[in-house]
Amino acid sequence: MGRADARRAQAQESRRAAKSGGIRRLFTWKKLLGAFFGIVLLGMGAFGALYLYVDVPAANAMAERQSNVYKYSDGTVLARTGKGVNRQIVDLDEVPKKVQHAFVAAENKTFYKDQGVDLKGTTRGVLNTLSGKGKQGGSTITQQYVKNYYLTQDPTVSRKLKELVISLKIDQQMSKDQILAGYINTAYYGRGASGIQAAAQAYYGVDAKDLNVSQGAYLASVLQAPSQYDWNSATDTGKKLVKERWAYTLRNMVEMDWLTESEKAKLTFAKPQKPKPAAGMEGQTGYLVEAANKELEKQGVSAADREAGGWTFTLTVDKKRQQALEKAVDDQLESKLDREGNKVDATVQAGATSVDPKTGKVVALYGGEDYIKHYISNATRQDYQPASTFKPLVLASALENESETQDGSLIGLNTVYDGTSKRPVVGSDTPFAPQNQDDRSYGPISVQKAMNSSVNSVFAQMIVDVTPAKAKETALALGVPDKNFPERPAVTLGTMNASTWDMAGVYATLDNHGQKVTPHILQSAEHRDRTVDPEKPKREQAISRASADTVTKALTGVVDAGSGGAANSPAYDAAAKTGTSENNKSAWFAGYTPELTTVVALFGEGDGGRKQVSLTGTANSGRASGSGFPARIWADYTLGALDGGSGKTFDLQDVERGEVPAPPTPSDTPSEEPTESEEPTPSDTPSQTPSETPSETPTTPAPPTDSPTVTPPTKSPELPPQPGEDDGQPGERPGGNGLLGQ
Repeated sequence: MGRADARRAQAQESRRAAKSGGIRRLFTWKKLLGAFFGIVLLGMGAFGALYLYVDVPAANAMAERQSNVYKYSDGTVLARTGKGVNRQIVDLDEVPKKVQHAFVAAENKTFYKDQGVDLKGTTRGVLNTLSGKGKQGGSTITQQYVKNYYLTQDPTVSRKLKELVISLKIDQQMSKDQILAGYINTAYYGRGASGIQAAAQAYYGVDAKDLNVSQGAYLASVLQAPSQYDWNSATDTGKKLVKERWAYTLRNMVEMDWLTESEKAKLTFAKPQKPKPAAGMEGQTGYLVEAANKELEKQGVSAADREAGGWTFTLTVDKKRQQALEKAVDDQLESKLDREGNKVDATVQAGATSVDPKTGKVVALYGGEDYIKHYISNATRQDYQPASTFKPLVLASALENESETQDGSLIGLNTVYDGTSKRPVVGSDTPFAPQNQDDRSYGPISVQKAMNSSVNSVFAQMIVDVTPAKAKETALALGVPDKNFPERPAVTLGTMNASTWDMAGVYATLDNHGQKVTPHILQSAEHRDRTVDPEKPKREQAISRASADTVTKALTGVVDAGSGGAANSPAYDAAAKTGTSENNKSAWFAGYTPELTTVVALFGEGDGGRKQVSLTGTANSGRASGSGFPARIWADYTLGALDGGSGKTFDLQDVERGEVPAPPTPSDTPSEEPTESEEPTPSDTPSQTPSETPSETPTTPAPPTDSPTVTPPTKSPELPPQPGEDDGQPGERPGGNGLLGQ
């Protein structure tokens, strides 16, 4: 390197050193520390100014709570709720000391020592609000009392900061006992109860002074999520979570020396009593309001927000169609029941959901005999099996996946299967050989005719050809909930759990040419301080139009010449499927016209809702099948809802006819029962041996009856469509063979 190069390198190094030294001089520890303390002092100054600026306000509007108004879609009033606050103030010394401690243990162990605020939790809450995560983050009992009594539930930064300042002041002005009394007397516990006295009555039917430790721990726990943790309406997950929080509360009481370990060991979880509906919720009103409230929570309006009052909720429910549905159930079912004198009639529960297939709007809903008498909504309950209303979804999956039969033929409406009763499925690792209704063997039969007559053996083989996994994938995409839904051949008979609301969405999607329809009941939610715009359902294509329209074509055959004959009318174009679950515990009719989708179901409910019982003998008419009461209710309602009828017809495109292979050789003798067999319950694995047998009628199709005339079976594939009962599940009927289905 020359001298000139060395001098240049030395000069560059000097410049780098000077630059580095300048940066170090700019960011010295002293300067950084000074900047930090400057920011802290600035923040303290700002907080000090805020502390002086914010005064403790008067009590909020909760003390003078307004009512909420629920309206039909046309603006007429459905119900008013919350005209007065369900609250009675009690002195703290009326509440047992251990119950007081349960609230502190559940919400704020340091309550008696802190200054009324949790800076860490408040900061987390502010950050969550700024990031759009909503009302999250810890708060002390003092902060929660301030929010409930002085402020609002709005998830804003300004409200959170006010809450912080007022809490500091309240902690200085009031004793801890006064704050705790204010908190437990203003908190919302669910069931329309504000305050511990109303909550004690609503959940346990006792006064606050008579609450025991276990009950107090439950009420303290339920405050975290009143809707989710209400034992009588909670999901399995909700029940698990509230029991865990109950146990957490008791552990904290032991830790704080408010309860001994031996006392804790003797305690058992205090299950609350069934809720009592509020006045004004009689008939169907309570079911409609309940459905709207559940949807409001999904849209971000909590129970506490709602109970604060001042809201106007407009539902999608069409008043005229709602009245038509109620009238149809009364005329076709309730008027024929003897609930006082007939033990079977006393167990019958009807449910229905009617949806606009283009928008997903729930236009009518039937939740049960009376909300005051039967608190569980039969429209939204998911504890019964949809039975053979699931079979069209197996066909939809076969079409969507271009599935083939075992001999390589593309599955479509003309594809021929072996309809022999008890025929073992081929190609499955899980043995399955379901019996058809009345053990009838059909021999070679087309998919269309098998759908008309709901032939178990055909759809058992079809789901194997599709694979249960793919069938489940299609079903979930269409809207069937993933509840008790194993990937096994038996699910072809609808052995999972679903509600009429769920199945109305599924069938509306088929009606809507495969474009997903999600039922919803909330049209708008307006408050004097805010407006909630309901989230619009996504409009993705669940299955192709060709698949959906092919299924619709198949289901028109069920109405025209199959088990859905009771809904056959020249007044409208209809497609439908019947279904009856094992032992006749539920009976379904899921159908649609080009402009209306409705699912009707009957449920056999015994022991106060804790047991599923058979519907056989309903109204002294034998077996209550899907083609009976549910179909007649559907037909009566649909005619009224469409103002006497409609000229609209299904616009079906690219209907898949399928390939017709050489007719298979039917089995000469019935197969043995499959080895895998369990008695299904709502919470257990469903049976692998439900049977479904279509009834037989003369060659001229006629609407099926509950006691069809049986003609000798024939194995000709050219038979005209056979109207028949649906869902062959084991059941009993006087004079029958004990194996029925519809």
